[in-house]
Amino acid sequence: MQKRRLPGRRPLLLALAAGLTTAALTAGMTSAFAATVFSDNFDDGNTSGWSKSGGTWTVDGSGVLNQSNAGSELARQFAGETSWTNYSVQARVRPASFGTSSALVGLAARSTSSTNMYRLALLGSGRAELQAVNGSSVTAIGSASLGIGTGTWYTLRIEASGSTVRGFVNGTPIASGSNSLAGAGRIGLVTAYASGGFDDVLVDSSGGGTPTTPPPTTPPPTTPPPTTPPPAGWPTPTSSQKVDATIPVSGTFDGGLKRYYGIGDGGQSESQDPMFELAAGATLRNVIIGAPAGDGVHCEGNCTLINVWWEDVGEDAATFLGGTTYTVDGGGARSASDKVFQHNGSGTVYIRNFRVENAGKLYRACGNCSTSYQRHVVIDNVIARDTDAIAGINTNWGDTARFSRITIVGDPDRETSICVKYKGVPKGSEPTKIGEGADGVNCLYSPSDITYQ
Repeated sequence: MQKRRLPGRRPLLLALAAGLTTAALTAGMTSAFAATVFSDNFDDGNTSGWSKSGGTWTVDGSGVLNQSNAGSELARQFAGETSWTNYSVQARVRPASFGTSSALVGLAARSTSSTNMYRLALLGSGRAELQAVNGSSVTAIGSASLGIGTGTWYTLRIEASGSTVRGFVNGTPIASGSNSLAGAGRIGLVTAYASGGFDDVLVDSSGGGTPTTPPPTTPPPTTPPPTTPPPAGWPTPTSSQKVDATIPVSGTFDGGLKRYYGIGDGGQSESQDPMFELAAGATLRNVIIGAPAGDGVHCEGNCTLINVWWEDVGEDAATFLGGTTYTVDGGGARSASDKVFQHNGSGTVYIRNFRVENAGKLYRACGNCSTSYQRHVVIDNVIARDTDAIAGINTNWGDTARFSRITIVGDPDRETSICVKYKGVPKGSEPTKIGEGADGVNCLYSPSDITYQ
């Protein structure tokens, strides 16, 4: 079957039934948004740049993202930035099955966590409803009875500007209202006790979104040298706990050096759930993550990881998604066939007082995510053994990596690369290596910053 393209070029037609619940709606409402800041049609066959929570997600041969587990209470895929404010998000959505009349397949905007968002839901009852979702509390902003059915594509659109939120189905407004639940947040694709397909995701912004091209190069960040030495060895767990579902963290989670394990298959599959999902501003400390560890830790916004240990990195140890500042202080990671820390969002990652063993790279700035940013990393007081590279960055986007007090152990031939340079590319392509080594612009260190033992 040939895949249909963006609905703006092939609009779906649907005669909407009467029953709009908000009198202020008019068919003549037009969008003030014009700048495309994100798009994904899944033709590359993967969900790179998206963060999964719950459900079973796969991209089929026609380039449609499907969630097939109709028994999942809440399945979500998130993308974009927690800092996005005024924007519209649009996607084609096709319900495949509804378990109950309240089951839903829908689109989300301004998501601040996995359970806090504005949601435009197609319900098993046949209605479309614009909702403000705050945990288990769901407030209907407005709705319309549309005779929603399975197997049919619907174009959903949410516009959020200030406190005004509007919902559209196939270009026709179905709800509008003022709500103060969230002023900024990411986009999402959502199902609850239902299965469905998603395609042609598009985000426009009139200034609240983050541009897809990098801003002008700014001076690379610095940080004062810490006084704490890297840990001398690996800690012994105080106890072990098997984890069957992602642990959400807001505020501070102190594990008391307990070992947490049991998610995923220990491999490199990008479909694995994280062990911990940190809300913006959260701190994870004194945790040992054992195998299998799924996709490790996801930071939805600014986050701090203190004395966190990965005994066997599966897909990634931690992925930095939203926010602007992320700190890794203490701890260590080993057995990472690819990278340890994956930087998908914007801003700066600080890594200090850390051990890494038997890894591909300690840090990698994403070179082919859906949204391109200028990213920075500051690495200080790190011991590396049997590691191919300390950091990989994309110099064409203005990335920088600053190194100090790096100790390379057991590498007499000095084969470990300190700073590898890549040319970042659009999603669906593979970044190419274009060089390595200090240059005073992107890769910042001197010979005295690197010690070989």
